Amino acid sequence: MYQRELVGELARRIEEPRKFIQIVIGPRQTGKTTAVEQAMAKTQQVVYFASADDPLAVSGDWIKSEWAAARSLALGPQSDGGTGALLVIDEIQKIENWSAYVKLLWDEDARNDINLRVVLTGSSTLMLRKGMNESLMGRFEVLYSTHWSFEECRDAFGYSLEDFLYYGGYPGSASLIGQGKRWMDFMRDAIVEPTISLDVLQMESVQKPALLRSLFLLGTSYSAQELSLTKIMGQLQDAGSTATLAHYLELLGKAGMLCGLEKYSPQLVRSRKSSPRFMTFDTSLMSFSTASQRGRLESDPSWKGHLVESAVGAYLLARSKSEGFTVQYWRDRGNEVDFVLKKGNQLTCIEVKSGRVKSLDGVAAFKKRYPEANSLVIGGSSRSLEDFLLGKYPLFSLYEA
Repeated sequence: MYQRELVGELARRIEEPRKFIQIVIGPRQTGKTTAVEQAMAKTQQVVYFASADDPLAVSGDWIKSEWAAARSLALGPQSDGGTGALLVIDEIQKIENWSAYVKLLWDEDARNDINLRVVLTGSSTLMLRKGMNESLMGRFEVLYSTHWSFEECRDAFGYSLEDFLYYGGYPGSASLIGQGKRWMDFMRDAIVEPTISLDVLQMESVQKPALLRSLFLLGTSYSAQELSLTKIMGQLQDAGSTATLAHYLELLGKAGMLCGLEKYSPQLVRSRKSSPRFMTFDTSLMSFSTASQRGRLESDPSWKGHLVESAVGAYLLARSKSEGFTVQYWRDRGNEVDFVLKKGNQLTCIEVKSGRVKSLDGVAAFKKRYPEANSLVIGGSSRSLEDFLLGKYPLFSLYEA
């Protein structure tokens, strides 16, 4: 079975001396549980696995009970004379106030010198982040299970570049390539609806669920395009205020579905006041929201162009989580650049030649305004889209491996 880099990294951290809780987070259907199980198979430690999908997992008492069972393994003969054990709790965010119980039990083990390592996973990035920030500061490290990259889908499932542009990076849908209705049904029933209903609406106060759903469909349909929240209010029924739309867009971003890229400006206030450029975290969501068939890639160059730009944007957003850079866009007086990356003092502008007629004047204007910036033009013979999505070009002039 194919193994992501995430598996090796988690396996290495499991073998380290007990210091941090390892928390694996990411959108639904990206293979978090599978990755953890593969990492578990690599360790020589005694492993205790528990899932909060268990119907009995309804309160913090369940966490205490499972933790106690894992402690007994860490102290018992199965752990080779009390040398430790590994506790894995899957979908931890389903337990109300989970982080307070984890903090209490983790700190008890530290005081009593109990060598119990802990791995937690969860699909609801919203709820996990809330608990981590409230209770577990200084006690955890995060590993991201992002949508699968083109390289991973190519190596694991034999995707062509066109397959990846349309079907995106959800591994569970790979077996449904070429089965249009079944693929659409899977996207709706296994990804879109559970994410909105369970990871967003049940975890946050959303007064207008229908508006949030409409924003998702509109935003993913217009991925890689700049739209002001004021203007799109006219396209959404019961839209409320721009503040409401901005809040819902933030929630969709935390759920790994749709975000609004801010316009790059050294002045933070001006950046935040800009109209967002919608960007989906996976191109399959764009295919789903527009109800497009795969043949549209050949028949509609404009749509394919937005799909290509969205694939680049999704790739950059995935890398930004672990590599610590921001992803924005830039526009000024008719000149624009698709993406602007900032990492410390390093700055890179990226223009995507996606088949649509596009001028490179924006790159020249950006370089004139910010001469220290590196620039990349993706597409064509010099830097192909395929090679870029395979990670063959450094994003910054001072490249960090």
